[in-house]
Amino acid sequence: MDKILEALVSSSHSVPVKKAIVKKVVEAAEKEVTAEQCQALYTLTTRLIFLGEDAFQKQVGFQVLEAYARCHRSDFELFFSKDFVLGLLQQGYGPLDRKDPAVVDYIHGCLRLLISCPSVLDIFSIIQTEILRMVCERPEPALCARLATMLSDFTQCIPREKTAILFCQQLVRTIGYFHCPASQERELREYVDQVTKVSTLLQNIWKAEPVTLLPSLQEVFAIISSTDPSFDPSIALASLVQHIPLQMITVLIKSLTTDQNVKDTSMTQALCRMIDWLSWPLAHHVEMWVIALLKGLAAVQKFTILIDVTLLKIELVFNRLWYPIVRQGALVVLSHMLLSFQHSPEAFHLVVPHIVDLVQSLKHDGLPTSKAFLLHFTELVHCMMYQYSGFPDLYDDILEAIKELPGPGEEKIKLVLNQSAWTSQSNSFASGLLRLPGKSETGKTGLINLGNTCYMNSIIQTLFSATDFRRHVLSLCLNDATANTLMKKLQLLFTFLSHTQRAAYAPRVFFEASRPPWFNAGSQQDCSEYLRFLLDRLHEEEKTIQVLMTAKPNVSPGNGPSDNTGGETSAEDARVSPVAPVEGKSEGNDERTLIERMFGGRLSTGIRCMTCNSVSEKEEPFTDLSLAFCPSSLLQNEGLCQGAVNGGSEAPEIGPSPKPVTTSTTSVHFVPGSSEPPLSVPDLVDYFLAPEILDKENAYFCQKCGSLQRAERGMRVVAAPEYLILTLLRFSYDAKCHVRRKILDNVTIPPLMRLPVHAPPPKHSSSSSSPPSSPLQVDSPESSENLAKKLKPSQREEEETGLEGDNGMAGGESEVGVWPAAQFVPYVLSSVVMHSGMSSESGHYYSYGRNLNGADGAQHHLANPLALGEESGNGQTEPIALTCSGATHSKQEVEVYGGQAAGDWLLFNDSRVTFTSLGSVQNVTNRFPKDTAYVLIYRKQDVTRGQNSTGGVTANGMRLGSEPPLQKELMDAVTKDNKLFLQEQELNARTRALQAASASCSFRPNGPDDNEPPGSCGPSGGGGGGGGFNTVNRLVF
Repeated sequence: MDKILEALVSSSHSVPVKKAIVKKVVEAAEKEVTAEQCQALYTLTTRLIFLGEDAFQKQVGFQVLEAYARCHRSDFELFFSKDFVLGLLQQGYGPLDRKDPAVVDYIHGCLRLLISCPSVLDIFSIIQTEILRMVCERPEPALCARLATMLSDFTQCIPREKTAILFCQQLVRTIGYFHCPASQERELREYVDQVTKVSTLLQNIWKAEPVTLLPSLQEVFAIISSTDPSFDPSIALASLVQHIPLQMITVLIKSLTTDQNVKDTSMTQALCRMIDWLSWPLAHHVEMWVIALLKGLAAVQKFTILIDVTLLKIELVFNRLWYPIVRQGALVVLSHMLLSFQHSPEAFHLVVPHIVDLVQSLKHDGLPTSKAFLLHFTELVHCMMYQYSGFPDLYDDILEAIKELPGPGEEKIKLVLNQSAWTSQSNSFASGLLRLPGKSETGKTGLINLGNTCYMNSIIQTLFSATDFRRHVLSLCLNDATANTLMKKLQLLFTFLSHTQRAAYAPRVFFEASRPPWFNAGSQQDCSEYLRFLLDRLHEEEKTIQVLMTAKPNVSPGNGPSDNTGGETSAEDARVSPVAPVEGKSEGNDERTLIERMFGGRLSTGIRCMTCNSVSEKEEPFTDLSLAFCPSSLLQNEGLCQGAVNGGSEAPEIGPSPKPVTTSTTSVHFVPGSSEPPLSVPDLVDYFLAPEILDKENAYFCQKCGSLQRAERGMRVVAAPEYLILTLLRFSYDAKCHVRRKILDNVTIPPLMRLPVHAPPPKHSSSSSSPPSSPLQVDSPESSENLAKKLKPSQREEEETGLEGDNGMAGGESEVGVWPAAQFVPYVLSSVVMHSGMSSESGHYYSYGRNLNGADGAQHHLANPLALGEESGNGQTEPIALTCSGATHSKQEVEVYGGQAAGDWLLFNDSRVTFTSLGSVQNVTNRFPKDTAYVLIYRKQDVTRGQNSTGGVTANGMRLGSEPPLQKELMDAVTKDNKLFLQEQELNARTRALQAASASCSFRPNGPDDNEPPGSCGPSGGGGGGGGFNTVNRLVF
């Protein structure tokens, strides 16, 4: 059979003919064959595998060898003996050298055929010895990768015990000799793949035998600290860094920087070569090790090494910014090196000539991450130019290149520089890198940015700051039918924010569940659009559950929103529902959803024909009011908006007469403290509610008159929500440039405001309204963001349907219909979402929220809500310019209800939570013009007289007096996570305790990835805080 096969493969027959005959030979393996024939076939096929003239002969050799070895295993066991293997490893095969990768591949394949044979144990023993010898001979990357593959499949071949340590050390040194002279991409990829296989083998050995880890790392340091000029270690050693537990950083760096036997020259070499590792494309955590070593050297005041290395390597690190695959880690290291090098501008001036080119490249390279990366880089440049001012000749071109990008404020720059200096790190060795950070002094939990998710984080923190909403969500008793609902996920997220011991929580599950389908993961999005989608989803979800529950006994179907015309919300319903509150039954049977009860209001739009005085009314729900900015013409002609406004959401149109100036009781006026106060939130609400004239091409078709007529349109709030959400329409469309621009006008944010709420017209009035629409139409053309479009002067509008009739109004009246006087409902500022940036597609979101302990701020009752600021028993109070509807608030009331005391407000900037004040909230745009208020939430105040409520539920049935107790399922989830957090802390504590005895250090696998939160997805704009450049996380996008 062997003669036939040999003649066949060397014949001139066609390949199909040869394959057919080879198939017959393979099938003959199942028949009885003599031992001599088997040995002859094994010899022939081995020769074909090693010395075959082409790929076909090698393939035939493997195919026939495998077939006969499986069918005649005892004969193959005699052929593939330990002596035969030893000969291959020591002498090769004929002309084939023993270092040829084909030898390892052949042995690897034969081991698979003998894995169940007893003799394979002797072969394992031979390979353990020979493999150590081969590694000591420094094999090439290709051979080493084949060895790693074989050892990964057959771990019995890996040396054991003491020889395992030696084997790991020699393998590390072998990696240090890896060099890749290739320049083609395919060859480079192959080289990286070979190195990855070897480093993965080392990782597996370290996990299986932890005692090998520390000697291996000591060998790494011995290699990179070598001062031998003839030896240049390969940067392939960087592939090992990602496999070293992060808990080891403190131990190793402390040991190295305090070891008196390590000379400064060796330390300098080691640091320089670690910085070179930033060029390795697949290295992870290299920047953390580099910065840890820099901080460790600063802690022991080895400034000479830091100065030498910074000046030697700063340009190399800067050059790495040109390569997207490594630029993030390089920016972290560059920031630390420049910000800590504060005694001289020398290091910064080395890279100054290259900054403009890099900025231009980042602006135009089209990569999705370049924009955010450029913002971080620009912040660094601003800090350095501030530190080393006085070089206009060097900085003019840079300032011109970055003039359109936001920069940090002076206070933030000073804070960053103070924290980054080498001298400030002497008592905080490796701070921020290793320790699992505890909560900030606020005691609140931040949210980790998952990659451009600041829009979600700011909205979540804003909703969490809405105390009553949070308490109702936490009190919902969600059964198995709602286990996968969005409300359940929100409840779990609120639970973690309330009770976790972590400084920051990663809301990955909620992000995936709540992200709108059209939102691309990793891209910046509009937070107001996300808020509307989220509230609508929660509303529709609960409505669906209510419909499903109507089939059960004792459950009445929903009857739509309540006719509570005074804006008051009714008590929690007692229906049997999977989302019933824990408190159980209460008076009333309000079938509205939680979103409707908390954020839902009702708005009535009326159009009065100025010829016949007939009125058409339409009522609709809303969850937020989208407030447009007043056009500049209205500022001068109408007086609705005080002060100058630089832009508007639309350009004023010429032709139709503008809205008449009225002194209606529906206005929400800002009482100025000076002649030209800035635009305020009440001004925008005034503009939203102000009547307008429909005339000329925008004339109204009156059904009674049967023709187009001049008409007046007005809007009134007929039911006030518990939480009033106001969205400022800051992004306008530029028809000339075809882009959306941001309106940067500063808007004064009063801590207290009153909203005029009208009861519906009396039933005897001839005007009527269309039936209320249900469910909540957040995104309908008649609600939400499109409401503002109705209020523009001469804005063309589709004809509204509705019942018309004569309301008996006298001609010339400016009011639409006959309505009772407005009831002014007081509201207190609860939270503000800020946008930092120049467009809706970029920038950064952060939020401010009231710091409420115990009862909600809404539970402070106003003794006389219609006459705040009147004379008290002690004399005349001093009014201040934060008034609505012509009323004034005393300073004392603003301090109590508005939260002006220090620590009354919190700043939520992704994972950072810090104390702030109302003054910071109101003045952030003055200090940082690109940081502007975008979404505001006001909380309705109680209008009852008397002392503050302390009970569980107030008269309106909506407010829980304290945080509800956690249900068992939620408590178990928090307990499990907190235990995991404590285990992580204990692991780090043990690691730090081993600093004095690092030689016997051991480790455990790293915990979950919640330990180190990433930085925010964009600049915090100064007013947003966001940490400083000295924190590694701050710059990692």
